[in-house]
Amino acid sequence: MKFPRLAAAFLLLASLVVYLTYVRKPGVSKLPPPPHHLSRTVLPDLSRDRFQYGIMIDAGSTGTRIHVFQFLLGENAAPQLSHETFRAIKPGLSAYADDPDKCRDGIQELLEVAKGTVPKSQWNSTPLVLKATAGLRLLPGEKATHLLDKVRAVFTESPFLSRGDSVSIMDGTEEGISAWITINFLIGGLHDTDRSTVGTLDLGGGSTQITFSPQDEKSIQTSPIDYITSFQMFNHTHTLYSHSYLGLGLMSARLAILGGGSTELVSPCLAPESSEHWRHAEVDYTVKGQKAGEPIYESCLRKVEKVLYRKVKKAEEAKDVNFYAFSYYYDRAVDIGVIAENKGGAIKVNDYIEAAKEVCNSMAETPPKHSFLCLDLTYISVLLQELGFPKDKELKLARKVNDVETSWALGATFHYVESHLRD
Repeated sequence: MKFPRLAAAFLLLASLVVYLTYVRKPGVSKLPPPPHHLSRTVLPDLSRDRFQYGIMIDAGSTGTRIHVFQFLLGENAAPQLSHETFRAIKPGLSAYADDPDKCRDGIQELLEVAKGTVPKSQWNSTPLVLKATAGLRLLPGEKATHLLDKVRAVFTESPFLSRGDSVSIMDGTEEGISAWITINFLIGGLHDTDRSTVGTLDLGGGSTQITFSPQDEKSIQTSPIDYITSFQMFNHTHTLYSHSYLGLGLMSARLAILGGGSTELVSPCLAPESSEHWRHAEVDYTVKGQKAGEPIYESCLRKVEKVLYRKVKKAEEAKDVNFYAFSYYYDRAVDIGVIAENKGGAIKVNDYIEAAKEVCNSMAETPPKHSFLCLDLTYISVLLQELGFPKDKELKLARKVNDVETSWALGATFHYVESHLRD
């Protein structure tokens, strides 16, 4: 089925990107092509400037977020991202796994944001897409299918342009690569071949991703086949190391570190002799601290190291690449006062380590900012080292670049719009 309105509306967007095709690396098998192929076409003349829009809904494990992108299409000029409208709601879509009908209100609330941003005259030509991430990837297949069917029904009733593939579960590697495209597009790394690209680290609730462009051919050849992929963008080949670790997002890791298997959990990573309730994945837990007087940080560290043992592969070149870190990396840096909530900044791996020691060892006398801060900081510090980052490695932290959210949503929007121009 063809959509001429979509093709006309977004023809210029395709000049932003070049067809992303995953190719065979020397000596390895060809990877199955994920859906991030973006293309470039010849720009037609326009008599006047105008705006076009794209709507991407990120259905994460802990929340659902809408991104409404506004693109400026100028005469004989490449389109520019001129504005992003962003809104987030909680809980995540997966929280409604046992009662899918309840997800409707949240989706409709987000669609009202889109209606208030996109001019009514362009509603029927503006693509509406929802990509679900780790929260739904972790659900049993039947439950995830029922949830997505409910979302499709809401989309069908909306005035925006939706198709059969407008609602889907995003592959973890696709998520990592889309985030890499977003950040490097925003900082100009995809436009200027003389400028180095940056790597991306994303720590969500259910999964964590690492993506960067390795420069050493040896590390490319020795990495697992499904960690390496190459594509063309702006007449330049990018080879990426990208992997998503499902189940190692912060919320999933909390449960593993606490022990799981029961609804009453005791952990050295919590304040001594404390007791409280914690709700995760629609299950209510009672979580308690260990007896007072026992070592806290060292005991917590052992628990974390056991959970991560042989779960993560070191990326040898990571220490030499500049990285941006998002999501819970950012949030916990705010909690320990290294960066301000709305400003971002930078943090060293050792800052997480030292903060973990301080928070954990002081819990007996000083309650932490939140109950899981000791556990979270210890987990983050060990995870980063397991990924290959030395203690003195500095990471950049940003929620936004040029007033645009640093998530995978922009890269995924580019993909979706372009892929349907070719229909």
